[in-house]
Amino acid sequence: MRPERRILPKVLLITPPMVQFNSPYAATPALAAFLASNGVPAEQADLSLELALKLFSRKGIGDIVEAIARSLKRLSGSAAALLKNRERYINTVDIAVRYLQTGDPALGDRIAAGLLPRGPRFGVLEEMKASGADCGGLSDSEMARMLAGLFIDDIADAVRDGVDIRFRLSRYGERLAVAAFSFEPIRRALARPPGVVDGMLDDLAVKLLRRVKPDIVGITVPFPGCVYGAFRVAACVRKWNPKARTVAGGGYVNTELRSLSDPAVFRYFDHVAYDDGELPLLRIVERAAGLVPASSLIRTRSLVEGKVILTDAGGPPLRHRSRPAPSYAGLRLGRYCGMAETANPMARLWTERPWLKLAMARGCYWHRCAFCDTELDYIRRFDPADAATVVGWMEDLIEKTGVRDFHFVDEAAPPALLKSVSERLFKRGIRARWWTNIRFERAFDRSLASLMARAGCVAVTGGLECAEESLLEKMGKGIMLKQSTLALKALASAGILTHAYLMYGFPGQTLRQTVDALEYVRQLFESGCLDSAYWHRFALTVHSSIFREPARFGVRLCPSAFAGFAMNEAPFRQKTGADHDRLGESLRRATYNFMHGVGVGEDVRSWFPPGAPKPRLSRLFVAVLNATHPGGRTNGFRNSCR
Repeated sequence: MRPERRILPKVLLITPPMVQFNSPYAATPALAAFLASNGVPAEQADLSLELALKLFSRKGIGDIVEAIARSLKRLSGSAAALLKNRERYINTVDIAVRYLQTGDPALGDRIAAGLLPRGPRFGVLEEMKASGADCGGLSDSEMARMLAGLFIDDIADAVRDGVDIRFRLSRYGERLAVAAFSFEPIRRALARPPGVVDGMLDDLAVKLLRRVKPDIVGITVPFPGCVYGAFRVAACVRKWNPKARTVAGGGYVNTELRSLSDPAVFRYFDHVAYDDGELPLLRIVERAAGLVPASSLIRTRSLVEGKVILTDAGGPPLRHRSRPAPSYAGLRLGRYCGMAETANPMARLWTERPWLKLAMARGCYWHRCAFCDTELDYIRRFDPADAATVVGWMEDLIEKTGVRDFHFVDEAAPPALLKSVSERLFKRGIRARWWTNIRFERAFDRSLASLMARAGCVAVTGGLECAEESLLEKMGKGIMLKQSTLALKALASAGILTHAYLMYGFPGQTLRQTVDALEYVRQLFESGCLDSAYWHRFALTVHSSIFREPARFGVRLCPSAFAGFAMNEAPFRQKTGADHDRLGESLRRATYNFMHGVGVGEDVRSWFPPGAPKPRLSRLFVAVLNATHPGGRTNGFRNSCR
């Protein structure tokens, strides 16, 4: 007698709003491919994209205009501009979106000729012109994409100001989820009558559920700006079919919800899964099919007899090289919109086209930075694939999607593996364009940078952090300014665009150290070694070594208000006389101007409040290093915005 064959549940994987408008987020393609390789039927949907396309459409604009008109708010800015020019917005929005999706030159010509109404966001063009930034180097298509992007931004601002204060183009309800020690504010928001945006999302979710008829719905929650949307979608699943099981996972879950204990969360989700989602989700599927007991679940929280229980049957982790190539089946890449709201080529890179996301390795090969979440599995456990596997994934995706643009989303791509991948791509003659995140260390010399460029690398990002010598040592970065400068020089010499992540407000950081950091950044822009940068305010997380050893960093922890939901950023006090909030504004303003070729040669103190000290870093620090290591590109972009 043959044993009974169990029918596996059907899985639906969802990216909730709002994430990004130009590319699918990486989670559902990876999970869909893994489930398929294990015989589990799975579909995926990007409700972040679907909600954006529903909003930014002729009907969507009509609904927004009606809602703004009903609100009786005192309007200004983008909302007032939308209401005043409603017919032009309604009649042109579909053209703008179609151009962002297709790049059709005929549509681009119409946009460049003044087709679109211009709201407050277009003021950036006048600001750049007034500051001396010459953007004449932009091609017609680049300018049209920028105009269409600013047009969409204006509409998004109008939705925020006139319809739903929680809405942003790349996040929705973010404030509800930032430092959300208690779940209660999110629960109350979900219980309110739906507004225009909520109604659109609910409608999209219900239509999707009716079409797919899933037994299990997995929702990735990568960022705080997705949390409200994720719970709203889960609520729709509950109403549509109370028997369908819901699972939450992703970056926000892995960092913020590791101490989750509030049973109210499980009115929306049956399970909350941690770290790499493939094995936990597969085990949940097997459990739903009756193939394994509840005790076999992996890294999964559930509600059992009214109590939140973590079940982890353990077992070996999934090796990175054992993963199949991501599957984009069901995600129509041609519907994504390449946005560009700036003339800076590196800043445009994130959003100007669809990028297929891969990782050469999971985890970080350094994992010693004091501020980083080194206690978490996705940082601590370093597991690289081999070059053949990485290139095999790329070939598979090129064949199945026709797309040759890749973003390697590594914590820090290992130099040796980058070299091997580049050699393999070059030798096999694979035409691809790609970029990744690295550490600006000595391994990135002119030889490696040149090889990467020949293999299709167009840009790199990396953490310079505080960009001041003594602080870099204190935070355990493992690199110093000379190494970073030479690495950036080598990459720039190869024609690779560079972006630096920067930090201010590190424990003990003084005003003088902050001024020195900006002086170093100024010199990198001036020398053509750096194309763009962004400053982040230091945040103390419970998963970092600073949290474990606060006294060593001069930090005093404050009592936590944790109430069973999220816990990641820890309140603290430090002894410092610097006003980091005020300094942060100076840093951002200076760097924005540097990115557009403005003020690069000025005394760096001009960006700070009066009384800022003179930098201790020699004004010729980078120039002297560059002179001893000749070669490199000129400061061309900063003079012409090309």
